[in-house]
Amino acid sequence: MRIGVDLGGSKIEVIALDAGGTTLARQRVATPAGDYAATVRAVAELVLAVERSLGQTGSVGVATPGAIAPGTGVLKNANSVCLNGRPLQADLQAALQREVRLANDADCFALSEATDGAAAGVAVVFGVIVGTGTGGGVVVDGRLLPGANAIAGEWGHNPLPWPRAEELPGPACYCGKRGCIETFLSGPGLAADYASTTGKTGDAARIAALAAAGDAAAEACLQRYESRMARSLAAVINLLDPQVIVLGGGLSNIRRLYANVPVLWGEYVFSAGLEGEPVRTRLLPPKHGDSSGVRGAAWLWG
Repeated sequence: MRIGVDLGGSKIEVIALDAGGTTLARQRVATPAGDYAATVRAVAELVLAVERSLGQTGSVGVATPGAIAPGTGVLKNANSVCLNGRPLQADLQAALQREVRLANDADCFALSEATDGAAAGVAVVFGVIVGTGTGGGVVVDGRLLPGANAIAGEWGHNPLPWPRAEELPGPACYCGKRGCIETFLSGPGLAADYASTTGKTGDAARIAALAAAGDAAAEACLQRYESRMARSLAAVINLLDPQVIVLGGGLSNIRRLYANVPVLWGEYVFSAGLEGEPVRTRLLPPKHGDSSGVRGAAWLWG
């Protein structure tokens, strides 16, 4: 039995899978806000409660915001700031009295979709999260690629490729730079673009609904978004050349992206300019949706 935990800013979810990936149990609780010690206890209690209910123990993997710093073993880059600088993996192992594997939530999403999701059986997969932030993960031959600095796949903190004059210098990013991909492609980034051009507020779902209803300003906003995503993913294809890119997060529910973005990225993918060679990378929606993070955490014990 494999147990996965998705440690989010508002909720902690646990899932138990059998060897074939069938869900045996699933529970969630609210994340203790800003309380590191209580968060560790909550994760441990959830795992133990599931094991008691099923009458068996299992391996434990945890999807976290941020990543474990290779040099120190403490968590870094987490938007749940009470976790930063803390030895989360060591503390969970002490609480559960066993080895616990941790990975970034975007990495877990990518692993889930590459294991038994939309990209099952594919050699090279890039998993993308476009939601509150913009993250990513890389899976090669069924194995997660963490990288020397534990940041493999963090495409959101590269500058927007092939920027237009009106996109420079770009919005300020929390990482301290300007014009990061995340500032354009995250949910808040899309909403900010819509607000700056219309003076109105609206989240991604609202903007997509307005565009579908024929609203010209919303349509123009989505076309800018699709161009920016196409350029950003073309840069990934030029570097990694994955067979499949899977979108996750709230903005992955905008169905038109899957048709429009691959049409646009051909202008920027290197091979597409060579004697009409098509871009063979596929852009797909997730099979497991919001469950991919917690399932991927369980699959850290492949």
